[in-house]
Amino acid sequence: MQQRTLGPRTVSAIGLGAMPMSIEGRPDEQRSIATIHAALDAGVTLIDTADAYHRDAGEVGHNEELIARALRTYGRDTSDVIVATKGGHLRPGDGSWTLNGRPEYLKEAAKASARRLGVDAIGLYQFHRPDPEVPYADSIGAIRDLLDEGVIRLAGISNANVAQIDQANEILGGRLASVQNQFSPAFRSSLDELRHCAALGVAFLPWSPLGGIARAGEIGSHHAAFQRVADARGVSPQRIALAWELALAPVVIPIPGSSRPESVLDSVQAAELTLTDDELTLLSAGA
Repeated sequence: MQQRTLGPRTVSAIGLGAMPMSIEGRPDEQRSIATIHAALDAGVTLIDTADAYHRDAGEVGHNEELIARALRTYGRDTSDVIVATKGGHLRPGDGSWTLNGRPEYLKEAAKASARRLGVDAIGLYQFHRPDPEVPYADSIGAIRDLLDEGVIRLAGISNANVAQIDQANEILGGRLASVQNQFSPAFRSSLDELRHCAALGVAFLPWSPLGGIARAGEIGSHHAAFQRVADARGVSPQRIALAWELALAPVVIPIPGSSRPESVLDSVQAAELTLTDDELTLLSAGA
């Protein structure tokens, strides 16, 4: 599979978003592990998770532990796989989300994530979402300390604006490896952040790159241009959407969520699909 740069590492151009395997409506564990194994078979070397990807109050880190089991049982070398996890966003177990960006909390959360993943150092750790009750510099300072202490190998941020990207990169001493923001055919508000990452050479990881779990199947019906190109190519509009995102900048690494092996296989093939200039113009127009 085509590869892209994430800090000093190279990873697959398409990652795997493992969140759907642990939240509401999740599949049984056997299918989830089969999906992760299918992604690895297809050449995926970036798996996205977070300690908050769980359903019930007593299962914080469910998704991290699931990924760890899948990697242990794969039966082949997984040393080139980066598991990217996040901290600072919490789910009390009632369907709501809360925030905790306190430095002391983030440091403990990262160490707990490392234990669940069964690693000495987390491949990529990202501050999940700014906490309005905590100065952003303090939260990023904790991420810097984790990087300096070797608890994490790469540092990133999520749900950040351009000013926060610059602030985080400065605090991290130019070591910001990634920015994970929402971006899809339906949600293009992070285009400025994507372009800024491209200028900095920082990986941009679109979350919900197909519009989210409930809307991924609606790309073709809601975005006529994507269906038109898909029909002409004889592929799914979802594959066209991922290929379009990859074409926006060489730093883009989409992480489509998946809970089925067949959807993983469709997604990864986007990395081998080269769109024409006319197709890109049509898709970028938002039709």
